[in-house]
Amino acid sequence: MSQLPYLDHDTLLKLAADAAHITQPCTCTKTSLAGWTTLPLSLPDTQLTEVATLIPPGEPEPTYAEYHPAGTRYASDDAPIAPRHFPYNRCTVSRCRACGRLFLRYQEGGGYFIDQRIRALDPARVVDA
Repeated sequence: MSQLPYLDHDTLLKLAADAAHITQPCTCTKTSLAGWTTLPLSLPDTQLTEVATLIPPGEPEPTYAEYHPAGTRYASDDAPIAPRHFPYNRCTVSRCRACGRLFLRYQEGGGYFIDQRIRALDPARVVDA
């Protein structure tokens, strides 16, 4: 099993900015992925390829602290993408095989459920916090 490369803030921002230039219409999903949501059925897991990770190397238990200085919430479309904060510090970066856009993904787990969560990687939301 190959290990995904770790993206620091600057590398993540560059990757996101490069992907933001994709102009072809996206027909991958009708669900907005601007904020965190459950992976929609219209976007099969097999259509996404993992390209990197935001999970800090050597970090046995990344923080669960979130970053919302402007009063946003976890699922807000305008919530900042702060790689050193939850849930970003538990994410992989995936590319859609159909359109080339990038998404953040992680697995949310509770006592009785597992949920694949996804959010579009918007370079305008990436912050170094």
